[in-house]
Amino acid sequence: MFDLTKIRADFPILSRKVNGHPLVYFDNAATSQTPTPVIEVITDYYTRLNANIHRGVHTLSQEATEAYEAARATVQHHFNAAQAHEIILTAGTTESINLIASGYTSLLTKNDDLLISALEHHSNIVPWQMLCERTGAQLKVIPMTEKGTLDMDAFTNLLSSKTALVFVNHVSNALGTVNPIEQIIRQAHEVGAEVLIDGAQACPHIKPDVQALDVDYYVTSAHKLCGPTGVGMLYGKEALLNKLPPYQGGGEMIATVTFEKTTYADLPHKFEAGTPNIAGGIAFGAALDYMNAIGFDQIAAYEAELLDYATKALKQIPGVRIYGEAEEKTAVLSFNVEGIHPYDIGSILDKMGIAVRTGHHCAQPIMDFYQIPGTVRASFSFYNTQEEIDRMVEALQKAILMLQ
Repeated sequence: MFDLTKIRADFPILSRKVNGHPLVYFDNAATSQTPTPVIEVITDYYTRLNANIHRGVHTLSQEATEAYEAARATVQHHFNAAQAHEIILTAGTTESINLIASGYTSLLTKNDDLLISALEHHSNIVPWQMLCERTGAQLKVIPMTEKGTLDMDAFTNLLSSKTALVFVNHVSNALGTVNPIEQIIRQAHEVGAEVLIDGAQACPHIKPDVQALDVDYYVTSAHKLCGPTGVGMLYGKEALLNKLPPYQGGGEMIATVTFEKTTYADLPHKFEAGTPNIAGGIAFGAALDYMNAIGFDQIAAYEAELLDYATKALKQIPGVRIYGEAEEKTAVLSFNVEGIHPYDIGSILDKMGIAVRTGHHCAQPIMDFYQIPGTVRASFSFYNTQEEIDRMVEALQKAILMLQ
């Protein structure tokens, strides 16, 4: 059963007041809130298990190692990776992408093309631009349409035998568009290209099956999934990860070290240099357990109701324009009010206890496409309510009267 009252009681921050008003948290696309069961796991680590993992013979180290590797197994099963060592625990989506971009430096030449979509977050743009600067490879962009979807005919025309890598987000953080990644992966593989999918915005709403997708690399962050900040994961097919060089040097990622030569550890430790975010990794597993106990099908259905409710409400307000009207969307509403800067709206909503995000959302090319400085973005999660949406709409109407 989807028990909203019980779910909301799991999130202590939702009882907070901001500027004298009950908090309405609609910035979930930036980071989700953290439930008590996950917070308790973090506390438990630091009060009962705190020790460095791997190689320690004492009890605390062994217990911490078991908990950390159990969390890796939880991530593996959630994403249906074939092997636990195909899951690399990282600092988050951005580090995962940079790890892959670094690894391909020695594998690409000026004769290679890289395809990227016009809907990407900066973290899935800048590392590839830097890779092209290092290798001479050419970065080509899959254009977007006015509705905020990808031009798939243009994608087909851009693909060629020169295409080495394709990078697309599963869901746009700025617009909520769900991209047709199954088709993208299939077509890319037909020309011999490998595919990295940025799943940071999809994973809170969708449960990806990396084997069914046949994706080469899939990345995400725990803090979008009711987990802590500073931890995430990179999934990669075993054969592909094995051909990449280590990303960083240091402890843990070695097999043997002499001053003459160092040999590297097997997967996954080859890419996990130094002491990791141990508490974060363990809590990542706990967050996935929490969300799976609710059920991703139920989460998706409820969030779709919230999105539909909010979309209809905003369309009733004169002067509001919604950006990103794809048929397949997750619970993100980006909008502007004619003649009013989004920052001004966001500031007034905050005074009324309503947290939304304003600006370009690390997606400046999308804003350039629409010729706007940014948007107001309200992003919903399974612990939000229709009553909160009503409060946002009422506050927005007051803000418009104040600013026009």
